[in-house]
Amino acid sequence: MTLWRQWFCALALALPCAGQASEVWTGWVSWVMDGDTVLLVREGQHEPVKLRIEGIDAPEICQPGGAEARDAMIRLALRKPVQVLDHGHDVYGRQIGRLSIDGVDLGAEMVRSGMAWAYRFRTGKGPYADLQRQAQTQKIGMFAADEVAMSPSVFRKFHGTCHGS
Repeated sequence: MTLWRQWFCALALALPCAGQASEVWTGWVSWVMDGDTVLLVREGQHEPVKLRIEGIDAPEICQPGGAEARDAMIRLALRKPVQVLDHGHDVYGRQIGRLSIDGVDLGAEMVRSGMAWAYRFRTGKGPYADLQRQAQTQKIGMFAADEVAMSPSVFRKFHGTCHGS
């Protein structure tokens, strides 16, 4: 698939297109970087793989709610066996996929508990949009505060990344 087609598919759909087949594999979570990024060790391998969880966007670690989102992912996944629906790389070159433990979708759990936004590249809406609306209505997680929770993309526009870049 051409680079242009890969870009278009990711932009338009935020999902793999023809030529970007999904792969399912198992492993375990060796480290949680933040609420939407983990390091995984694939079964039979020794080196960890950095994976961005598809369909969610958790607060930056330095923004309000960031540490809580990371801690929620730690409780859900750290040192636990996971199934990975690997969708290859996103438009930023990051490994991207969905994680589950015993059939429980961890991205859905993060959004349901108000620890992440439903997210799809460029459209803002993701596969968990209904779960996000429920969390906002129920005022749970980052939606519990009286002030409006700032999405990570807006936070980065005003403050940059947590790493100063």
